[in-house]
Amino acid sequence: MAERGSSAPTAAAISLCVLLAPAIAQAGSGPLGIDHRWNYDNSGIWKRSNQDLVRYGALAADIGLALWAGDGTRLGRSAWQSVDSVVLAGVTAEAAKRAFGRERPGDSNDPNQWFKSGERSFPSGEVAEISAIITPYVLEYRQDHPAVWGLELLPAYDAIARMKVQAHWQSDVLAGFALGTASGIWAQQRGTPVILSVLPHGFAVGFKHGF
Repeated sequence: MAERGSSAPTAAAISLCVLLAPAIAQAGSGPLGIDHRWNYDNSGIWKRSNQDLVRYGALAADIGLALWAGDGTRLGRSAWQSVDSVVLAGVTAEAAKRAFGRERPGDSNDPNQWFKSGERSFPSGEVAEISAIITPYVLEYRQDHPAVWGLELLPAYDAIARMKVQAHWQSDVLAGFALGTASGIWAQQRGTPVILSVLPHGFAVGFKHGF
């Protein structure tokens, strides 16, 4: 198993900030002083349908790999840790959305509108989910397969896309990335996947052993 250390989440955070530099360079408001609304763009690679493709495609691939490989291999264990991670991130993000009640930039040009009934802007649940999916893989394979860092492009893409369709502020997507990364670190360092402990043994073995 790859050596674990604090350098991985730090490098991931730096990578995302570099990719989002054009998005956060403009002065604004909000908790970090960087929030401002972008001009609406729901075209090309930023289309909502493409965002859904990345989000649900990554989730389906993750769950499919976990079910197929089981817990008996390095890759299979990473997949189950990723499933743990995305569940934790999704539940936490949804609770935070309800607690903070922040208005989306598509509904208000003021990033300081918090605690509004029914509003769900902070944090970005989709960025949290995608970050949570990839983090266990990055942590596990970063040393012997450095190309795995390329997975960080997925939450970076989604973060930019969500801002382009005025669904989130800059601080929303950064918080989502932090939440997803933290969930991934927890799941990977825990070792034994939580979900497998409550599922029948066949899931730990993996479907591939049935063929």
